[in-house]
Amino acid sequence: MNIAIISSTLDPASVNIKKNLLNEFEFIKLENKFENNDVYGYLINNKDIKLYTIDSKLIFADDLDKKIDANVFVFISKHVASDGKPSLTIHPIGNFGKAEFGGKEKTLHFTNPSLLKNIFLEMYKNNNEKFETTVEATHHGPFLDKQALFVEIGSVEEYWQDKEAGKIIANSIINGLMNEKEYESVFVVGGSHYNYVANKVMLKSDYSVGHICAKYNLKILDKDLIKQSLEKSNTKLVLLDWKGLGKEKQKIIDLLEKNNIEFKRSDKFF
Repeated sequence: MNIAIISSTLDPASVNIKKNLLNEFEFIKLENKFENNDVYGYLINNKDIKLYTIDSKLIFADDLDKKIDANVFVFISKHVASDGKPSLTIHPIGNFGKAEFGGKEKTLHFTNPSLLKNIFLEMYKNNNEKFETTVEATHHGPFLDKQALFVEIGSVEEYWQDKEAGKIIANSIINGLMNEKEYESVFVVGGSHYNYVANKVMLKSDYSVGHICAKYNLKILDKDLIKQSLEKSNTKLVLLDWKGLGKEKQKIIDLLEKNNIEFKRSDKFF
């Protein structure tokens, strides 16, 4: 399997994680360059990992898979939040609604739930008390036709450049890629952006999480978006955040039942 880790010179957290990847692991500088930046290679467990750097914003790097030959794209990035909390986050990408931050409107992208869980578990295990480890709901770009996920340091400049955070993320990505364990996955519907049910699935079950539709997107969730969420994460089961569906609860249940989509309540899942 070919894995592309994508860094950006415009992103301080991305630069931080990249430095730690090169310091912690025996990446070899390759002869070829990508957009005038050095490319590094690392081979583990029959996985060919290459580390690329771009000079543009990660969330707008549409069709990068047309330029880079890889099965899975792992974007290393900063996470921005008004609360300023120190955090280590991971999430699939795509837009349930408008494409305000890259990607395409009402278009979800392929993800790899097992890899997402394996990296998340490493982040959680290696984290210290300074940072919160969490899965975020599906959001933003870029648009790709290959599996992709974002791994991030949040939420302000101080933490983006935190060397320990960069080291945790770097080790978690490589160790997660070395882990061959596969899981069945669920599509989480409801709850907050920092998704409590998704975190619980990762930590307390034998399932992983594919896409996540947070409560703020439930009004626009429809048959097509549900179909995309399931197909693009190879998922068959919808997990309803029972307390996090709000006023849309009956609408979502009716939509799933009408289309013969299997679902379970979170309060009866664990």
